[in-house]
Amino acid sequence: MMFGGQSPWQSMRTFSGPRGCRFDRLAALNPSQRMQFEAGMTEYYEWDNEMMQCAGVAACRHMLEPRGLMLPQYNNAPSLMYIVQGRGIMGTVYPGCPETYQSFQQQSETEQAEFPMGGESWRQQMMRDEHQKVHRFKQGDIIALPAGVTYWCYNDGDVPMVSMQVYDASNAANQLVPRERRFFMAGTHKMPQRMFETEQQQTMGMMQPMGQSIFAGFDTQMLAEALGVNVEMARQLQTQNDPRGEMVFVKEGLRMLMPSRSQEMQQQEFEESMPSWQQYGEPMPGMRNVTNGLDEMFCMMKIRSNIDMPSRADYFNQRGSRVAMMNSQKLPIMNVVQMSASRVVLQRNMMITPYWHMNCHSLMYVTGGQGRVQVVNHRGQTVFDGQMRQGQILLIPQNYAVLKRAAENQMFHWVSFMTNPNPMKSQMVGKESVLRATPLQVLMYSYRLSMEQARMLKFRRQHEMTILGPMYQLQMGSNE
Repeated sequence: MMFGGQSPWQSMRTFSGPRGCRFDRLAALNPSQRMQFEAGMTEYYEWDNEMMQCAGVAACRHMLEPRGLMLPQYNNAPSLMYIVQGRGIMGTVYPGCPETYQSFQQQSETEQAEFPMGGESWRQQMMRDEHQKVHRFKQGDIIALPAGVTYWCYNDGDVPMVSMQVYDASNAANQLVPRERRFFMAGTHKMPQRMFETEQQQTMGMMQPMGQSIFAGFDTQMLAEALGVNVEMARQLQTQNDPRGEMVFVKEGLRMLMPSRSQEMQQQEFEESMPSWQQYGEPMPGMRNVTNGLDEMFCMMKIRSNIDMPSRADYFNQRGSRVAMMNSQKLPIMNVVQMSASRVVLQRNMMITPYWHMNCHSLMYVTGGQGRVQVVNHRGQTVFDGQMRQGQILLIPQNYAVLKRAAENQMFHWVSFMTNPNPMKSQMVGKESVLRATPLQVLMYSYRLSMEQARMLKFRRQHEMTILGPMYQLQMGSNE
C-alpha cells in the first residue's frame, strides 16, 4: 500500500547516532534546562542523552504568556508542535507563496470588531499591509512545521499557552549535523549549556552566551543597502542589545488582517462535516489528484488539526478510553515533515495492547495522570520499567515491544510523536493481532501449550482491539 506516493516501509531518515549505538537502557526524562524570557520561557529536555542522540530527536516545551509573541524563527529539522494548553495565532512563511491576506480588500464589520483600529493613521497603515495566511490554533491541536520554514506564534488568549515541540533532526531535510538548531529572525536567545558543541565551552564556567538573530552577522552597511533602509534601521534589525529574549510582550495586543474567530469556527465546523477526502484535501475516490501547482499543493496546505476531540478517536471503548492518530491520510503535510502523532487517553486500570512500531521511533510525552510503562528489546530484556507522570518523555525505539497501563486510582494520557508520516504498528494481543493471526498448532508448539490453552491464548481478547480492559472484567465474562 502506498501513502502519498511513498511506501510506509521506506524511510527518509538517516542514522544519526554514534557507531555502536544501542538502546540498552532507557529512562523517563524531565526538562533539564529552563530559559526565561520577557513573555515566557522554554524548557529543554536532555539533548546530550545518549538515547535521544541515537534516535536523532530533540524536544522542548514552551510557555507563552497572554499577549506574548514568540519571535520569527526557523529550524534545520522538521517538527511537530502539540498545544497542551491555551490558544493563539501562528504565522508561517513559505518561499514563493503569495500574500493572500491583503488589506486593501474591504474589511467586514466582524473583522473590525475583532481588531478595532484606533484612528485614521492606523486605518491607512492597515490598508497598505498584506501577508501570507495566518492560522488560529487551540488546545489539542497538532501543528506541522517543515524544516527551513519561518514561523511565529502569538498568544491572544487569557491564559498561558503551553506547547510541546519535537524535532526530527535525522530527517533527510536536515543536511547539517544531526542536532536541532533554531535560526532566529529577530531578538536574542540564550543557548542551553548542555547544547554546547565543544568540551572547552562546557568547562569555561562563564555565563551562558547570548545567540543573536541572523541579521546580526551581516555587515551593517551591506545589510542596509540590501534592505533599502538607512544604517540606523539596519542596526535596529540586528538587535544586538535586546534583553527581551525569544518571547516578547505586545502591550497593546497584536493587530493584523485575518478572519474573526467566529468566522474561523464556522469554517472549521463546515470542514468537519465534510467527507474526509474533501476535508483533508485528498482527491475524490476514483479521481486523479490534479492540482494547480505550488499554490494548491503547498501554499494552501493545512498545517494543523485537533487530536483531542473524542469525535476524532480511531479507537474508543465504553469506559471512555480512546486512541486518535494523526498521519498523512488525515493531515497531508505530514508527508512533508515525515512525522506523525497519536493521542491516547486511558481510564483507570486500562491498558494498551502490547505492540511495536515497525517503521519508526516514538517519543511519548505524558500530558496527565500516571501509569506504568515497560519496554523490551530484541534479547527479551527489560530496558525500561517504571511509572511515568505528567511532563515526562520516554523514547521508544523502533521494533522495541512496549506495554502501557493506567494507574488504579487515576487516568493516564499522553501524546506520541513518530518519525514516520504513516507509522505501522504490530499488536501482540486482541483482534488483528499477531497471536490472533497465528495458527493454533504454531502457538501450541511455540509455547508448549495444549490445544485448549492455545485457544484461550488466541481468543481470550478476541473482541478487544488496541484498548484492553482490566482482567477482573474478563473473569466476570464468558470464557471464550
